[in-house]
Amino acid sequence: MKQILCFGDSNTYGLIPGTKDRYDWDTRWSGRIGQRLWEDGCRIVEEGLCGRTTVFDDPLRDGRRGTELLSVILETHKPVDVVVLMLGTNDCKTVYDASAEVIGRGVERLLDQIRSSAPDSKVLLMSPIALGEGVGEEGYDPEFDERSVAVSKRLRRFTGGSRMSGAFRFWRHPHMQSQVRKTEST
Repeated sequence: MKQILCFGDSNTYGLIPGTKDRYDWDTRWSGRIGQRLWEDGCRIVEEGLCGRTTVFDDPLRDGRRGTELLSVILETHKPVDVVVLMLGTNDCKTVYDASAEVIGRGVERLLDQIRSSAPDSKVLLMSPIALGEGVGEEGYDPEFDERSVAVSKRLRRFTGGSRMSGAFRFWRHPHMQSQVRKTEST
């Protein structure tokens, strides 16, 4: 059975906005993919954590720095055939004051760890979501502001460059073909 590790933040975890609860397996994106691919001999390993960053330590919550955990998780779930990496959104928080370029370098560090810990794994690098306008307003997430929104919209430029994409064999399962859509640059 092939193992597909989904390493990400609250979007991978399946956090229900405005709560501390999690969507059920049938609703989470990783769960839905897992159901589609199970019959083809693929097992999804969900490693989503709310607040996870690429390289930054959260001053209020332990264990959120991706580079601190990824190598251990890869070893724990060995062998990993595919790594789906979707991080960078939380790096846009005001507390880190990071540019898109710095966040991109954090993603590169995670890719280096994959190369080192699981060199035969294929990688699907998913650009972090672009934050919506007003994300830091009352009733949303006060850890972000309008600068966070602007940085998030520039992330795609720094998380999909030729240095990163050329280093891996990207994986696409036949069932996923209909799910893949080309998006316009932001």
